[in-house]
Amino acid sequence: MTSYIKPLEIRWSDLDPNVHLRHSVYYDYGAFCRISFLEEQGLTSAYMAEHQFGPILFREECVFRKEIRLGDVLSIDLKLLRAKTDQSRWSIQHHIYKNENIVAAVITVDGAWINLEKRKLAVPPENVLHVFNNMPRAEGFEWLNK
Repeated sequence: MTSYIKPLEIRWSDLDPNVHLRHSVYYDYGAFCRISFLEEQGLTSAYMAEHQFGPILFREECVFRKEIRLGDVLSIDLKLLRAKTDQSRWSIQHHIYKNENIVAAVITVDGAWINLEKRKLAVPPENVLHVFNNMPRAEGFEWLNK
């Protein structure tokens, strides 16, 4: 897969008193994009519950570049930035675009998989490896130390 892009919709409740997008909404958009990607690839919440694993985040960072206001047309992409070869640890980067090609924000998350029964970090099931190996790659993608 070379790209993954989702359209976004700004709601009135997403705005702050300055009439631009609240900072926390950017993070919500990133989560929406990641979960949409996983669901579309068959890694549904039901699949994860059945196999007793789920994603967790260690770090989430947003660099705000351009103001977003009600009426802007938004989209968000998803790219794998870094990963271990077993996909047990990973970093995903999102770009939020406004009005087609203006980068309004860049979100970077560092995460891993947790075994929900043991409550410990774990190597995910084989299906996850396939999905993450087919995720679009960021420019400068790198493998993490083994």
